Parts: sequence; C-alpha cells; structure tokens
Amino acid sequence: MSVKTILVAHHSATVRDRFTAALTEARHESVATDTAAATEHVMSEATRIDLALVDLTLAESPIDLVADVRRAQPQLTPVVVFASSVTSADQVLGLAALGVTAFISEHAANAQILPALAPHLFPDNFNRRASPRVPVAVPISYQSDGVIAGARTQDLSRGGVAIRTMEPLPLGTIIELTFRLPGTSADITAAGRVSWSDRRVGMGVQFDKLTSEAQQLLNAFVQEK
Repeated sequence: MSVKTILVAHHSATVRDRFTAALTEARHESVATDTAAATEHVMSEATRIDLALVDLTLAESPIDLVADVRRAQPQLTPVVVFASSVTSADQVLGLAALGVTAFISEHAANAQILPALAPHLFPDNFNRRASPRVPVAVPISYQSDGVIAGARTQDLSRGGVAIRTMEPLPLGTIIELTFRLPGTSADITAAGRVSWSDRRVGMGVQFDKLTSEAQQLLNAFVQEK
C-alpha cells in the first residue's frame, strides 16, 4: 500500500483540521504545523514528507520559507501553496523560480482535496512523459470488502487505471482488480487504491501491488501504444 505523508502548514486550525481529515479518510498520513519554525523543524526531521502544503503567511519571507522546505530533504519535496496566502505577482514569480507552480484553495470542498493533490502525490500516474496513459476499453472486475463489481476501463498507464462507472468507490478505498489486455490471454491481477473519484466520470486506481509478470505485460502494452 502506497501511503503518503503530507505536511499541512497553515495558520488556521480549521483549515488544518479539514485537510488532515480528508487525507486521513484517504488513508494517508499527515503532519500539521502552524508556524514557520515548526514547519522547518518537521521538514528537517528524518521522516520523509512526500508533499508539503504551505501557507505563505507563516513567515515574514515567504519565498525563503518555501526554499528552506524544498532544501530540507534529500529529494526535493513537492510544494503546493495555499492560494489565498499569495499576495503579489512577485511572489508567484519567486515561487516559479523554485519550481513551485501549484496552488490549492483553502476552501476546496473536502471531496476535492485529494483529487487536487493526486497529481503531486502520484506523479507517475499523471505525468504523460514518464507514464503515458493509453485509451483502452476492456472489461474489468474489482472487489472491495467482499463486494465484487464490473465495469470497463477508460485508460491505462504503468502505474494505474481509470475506470468508467457511475458508482465509483470512495477515495482511498483499497481494491483488487482483474482485467485482460487486448491481444493477450493472461489476466492481470493488481491491488491498489482509489486515487480520484467522480460520479460523472468514474474513478482512478493507483496500483500498489503487481506481479513482475503483470508489470512487464503492462509496460510492454503501454510502450507499444
């Protein structure tokens, strides 16, 4: 299971609580801070932070705060800035120079928080260069908590699958999938979690576990397309 750890740094306890609750519901872990010093301390600890949500008003020098956050871990941690904390075009330019171009509204509906963050939590599933998505409609069965359902795929990548269904499962739901690639005779069975869910479209599943044989078949199929 691919559990992510997200830093939620914001001055408002209400915002912190809403975002951490949404992440917990999706079975991710979160760490909340309300000052620049606490934010920098968390980032300097040994625990890996997979994504940092940052309120620029926590520091007198917002750009320096973001720069410190980015430098604090061996691998640059993706940063998403709370939109209302941006006060000038110069800040936007300064953030862009640090490679930070993503923003999220503090007032985002709870159901939209994880879908908005999913591209940053699971970049391989959204980066078309690193993991292109191939449109393909094949039958797929999936089960969660003993309930089995069937649908059709919308597209596939090396790291996940989009499923067309009018009854998508909740964000973070752990499911098992079985489908067969066109032109093959072997079923692919995978374990994963729902990374986005929309009743108008369906749901996306991030693979957490594939056999090496299944991963090879999937890689070859995506590469050929």
